[in-house]
Amino acid sequence: MRARTATALAVLTLLTGSACTAGAAHPAPPADEVIKAATRELTDDCLTRRGLTPKSGRQRVSDALFGTGRAELSLRLPTGYVVRAHTDGCLAAAQQWLYGDQDRWFRTSVVVNNLGPEAARTGRPLSEVRAAHRAEIAEWRRLRARALTTASALLEGGGTHPKGNQ
Repeated sequence: MRARTATALAVLTLLTGSACTAGAAHPAPPADEVIKAATRELTDDCLTRRGLTPKSGRQRVSDALFGTGRAELSLRLPTGYVVRAHTDGCLAAAQQWLYGDQDRWFRTSVVVNNLGPEAARTGRPLSEVRAAHRAEIAEWRRLRARALTTASALLEGGGTHPKGNQ
């Protein structure tokens, strides 16, 4: 598990390095990639602290990563679908640490990620649906900006790494 984190960190370092080629600086990696790399590092460390390895068995690793039992978070979408998530797995702990509020991140990201299907279901233009969810979109952006800052600090070695029951 640590090898993937090291690879992600190496890629991030190469992409964010200050080396120049023909006078042009390398662009920063996309925010999604930085957050994914930090999430991977956090979840890998969590699984390791729980004594799990890739050979621990698929179900044990899945339970530790995604949580078990009844999902604690739930949101019914205007499309009729219900999205659920756990709060007790390594992924939930990583989201809590990166975004600062797993419940709020779950709710806003589910809404924002389903604006297109909502528009299709209701027959409204996407622009109208986005306008109706302006507050959720603003909250999603705020939480994502926090996650990017936290993830960047973690990957650069300047962030305090969460420990404990993760």
